[in-house]
Amino acid sequence: MTIHDFQQWLNRYGSAWAAGDPDAAVQLFSADVAYYETPFDEPMIGSEAIHRYWTEGAKNAQTDVTFDATPVSLSGNTGFACWRATFRRLPAKTFVELDGILSARFDDGMRCDEFREWWHRKET
Repeated sequence: MTIHDFQQWLNRYGSAWAAGDPDAAVQLFSADVAYYETPFDEPMIGSEAIHRYWTEGAKNAQTDVTFDATPVSLSGNTGFACWRATFRRLPAKTFVELDGILSARFDDGMRCDEFREWWHRKET
């Protein structure tokens, strides 16, 4: 795995989010992924949980999504990145800005098998 590979994965992640496409998102993760949205929540486990999360969140509750991520480090099969996102929350159309970091560990097929995020939110 290279930084370029990781950047390509981040680009696909951002595209899936911007499109509100849970099917595309699921393709980025292994079938038994552990997805930690925050460090305090239990992980979502598996493709069905990821699909449900992205359907309820990105597809049904957000519009006008932007996402940008920059790899910071790569250690073996784990990448770390800084990221920023904006969107309008539905139905209220509240503007949301997110700034965070993530770690993503990959299997041999470049599918993420452990995903962790730490982020802050500003809503206006």
